[in-house]
Amino acid sequence: MKFVISDPDQMHELGIQIAGVLSAGDLVLLNGPLGAGKTTLTRGIGEGLGAQGTVQSPTFVLARTHRTTAGPKLVHVDAYRLQSALELDDLDIDFANSIVVVEWARDYVDGIADHWLTVNIDRTALDDVREVSILGNGSRWEGVEIASRD
Repeated sequence: MKFVISDPDQMHELGIQIAGVLSAGDLVLLNGPLGAGKTTLTRGIGEGLGAQGTVQSPTFVLARTHRTTAGPKLVHVDAYRLQSALELDDLDIDFANSIVVVEWARDYVDGIADHWLTVNIDRTALDDVREVSILGNGSRWEGVEIASRD
């Protein structure tokens, strides 16, 4: 799935749409350069799940857990300072019973999950415009579509 996002509000809205297909045990990996909109997308996911508290970058604490009105907790991870999948696993996240969103995910899913959603955010030559590609990995994501509400 590919989307062209022209402003932060659209990125937030895409996050809400992604939240609509997520359930406990889902892992979402966000990749993109600094300022691409990873946290904005995660705020949208949080809103779509009914996350309590402010969804903000967990850069210094590495992971923030938010209770939600939709059921499973939202765990927001910033893996920028992590060096390996082992360090991500050391955060002792309840992957099976949470929805986990990892910024700066790189290839940190080895041994963590059998299925995940990869979201790549690329900047374009235009300031606010982003190209977003979403790829489901594993049988969980076969046939799952995320529709834009344009």
